[in-house]
Amino acid sequence: MEKYSFMNDYSEGAHQNIIKALGETNLIQENGYSEDKYTQEAVKLIKNRLNSQSSDVHIVSGGTQANLIVISSILRPHEAVVSAGTGHINVHEAGAIEATGHKVCTVNTKDGKLTPEQVQEVLDIHEDEHMVKPKLVYISNSTEIGTVYTKDELDTLNDFCKAKNLYLYMDGARLGSALTSPESDLKFEDLAIHTDVFYIGGTKNGALLGEAIVINKDELKEDFRFHIKQKG
Repeated sequence: MEKYSFMNDYSEGAHQNIIKALGETNLIQENGYSEDKYTQEAVKLIKNRLNSQSSDVHIVSGGTQANLIVISSILRPHEAVVSAGTGHINVHEAGAIEATGHKVCTVNTKDGKLTPEQVQEVLDIHEDEHMVKPKLVYISNSTEIGTVYTKDELDTLNDFCKAKNLYLYMDGARLGSALTSPESDLKFEDLAIHTDVFYIGGTKNGALLGEAIVINKDELKEDFRFHIKQKG
């Protein structure tokens, strides 16, 4: 009898076409640090699919690294990130964000998703210079408990963040699962409009490893490659 494992969605290798392509190009010499032609072609494909040539795309090795680089590059020393209590940065990344000196302000949610009202509650109790200043809202899609954001939910949260001068960042480790869920009406190109930064998870979606960070907000693009190099 064939055995099925539900341990996780990344304990196998990769899609067979990826393995085949690696074998075919293994001895072809290329530049490193994302300057190879394959990465550049991937960047073009992502921008085209997003219908957003103005977005910056950076490839990194994994999800924790993506979260660490993005969040630490955005926040100033006294600023904090708001997350659902179930958020990956809060419970599954060995304190990576806290290790950079930034506090994770958590919200208890029933479905793993954040709403403007919940974020506002965090803002209300961080009023002055005696406390950290919430500056970034972190969400996961799909969430750590399997729920997904609708287009209206994401649009509403994004509008709220803009009104409150906050940045919105989406962890897309399982973005492929979210976008193909029957519960989701989001389209891939919506992400370039309704987030400041997000990443496309490859590790949990058929790749050997790797995530693509997409920066939509112009003011967050400067020197990002320096942040990548500094964080390994």
